Amino acid sequence: MEYATLAVERFDAVCRISLARESARNAQSQQMLDELDHALARAEEDDDIRVVILAGRGAHFSAGHDLKEAQAKRADFTVEERWAYESRRYYGYCLRIWDFPKPVVAQVQGACVAGGFMIANMCDLVVCADTAYFSDPVGHTLAAAATEVLIHPWVMGLRKAKEMLYTGEKVGAEEALRIGMVNRVVPEADLETATLELAQRIAQAPPFGLRLLKRSLNRTADAQGFRTALSAHFDTHQLSHLTEEFQAVRQRGLAQAIQRNKDLPARDANKAVEQSGAVSGKTGETA
Repeated sequence: MEYATLAVERFDAVCRISLARESARNAQSQQMLDELDHALARAEEDDDIRVVILAGRGAHFSAGHDLKEAQAKRADFTVEERWAYESRRYYGYCLRIWDFPKPVVAQVQGACVAGGFMIANMCDLVVCADTAYFSDPVGHTLAAAATEVLIHPWVMGLRKAKEMLYTGEKVGAEEALRIGMVNRVVPEADLETATLELAQRIAQAPPFGLRLLKRSLNRTADAQGFRTALSAHFDTHQLSHLTEEFQAVRQRGLAQAIQRNKDLPARDANKAVEQSGAVSGKTGETA
């Protein structure tokens, strides 16, 4: 099946699903999210696929949610409409990656921001290029209580998650490796090969045993409150859209949210733009 926003490739027992809106820095439109969920469902049903790679074409993995589309189509959503939309396409789709019965490996280069951070860190393993960086600046740019799925403390530790979310600053590839958020860092030129080799190595294991092992490992997180914590934050995130702070951002325009940094001193403003990615003038969460 052909997708408008994805590229799907097969390498024997490995399926690579790539976000393919390169001109928009792979900002996640509604169509992309729906297609990604569909592609994953097809990969789950195919018994010949043992491992899935989730990648992004072009210079960046993903600039986050498509705020230009959000401004045009969802800016005036009621509380009920927003909850229904985000419960399905942000929270629900992410948890389906987490619960996917086969191993999923994220292949990350360039910006991996906000909504991009969410989906990459729902994967079992993360391989990233030495150029990759991770951030979630929406507390600063959108006045929102982090992204919808607060995976952050579970993959990078509580202290580092607080630092990243409170400051809006980015975490580079080597730092992500040091704190255990990613598994491997490789030169960008080697990223595709290194990720595919890892996926093919995993695919050599008996598939049903892997499925059971993944269930047990995920249950370890559940026993520590993983799912309860994520669910609680999703509701808190929805509440943050009712604040006067968020309403002010919405009135200025979601897609132009990064401009809230223009009142900072020039040095700090430039740093803030750099740290938030600034990879898309009007499309992703990073701009």
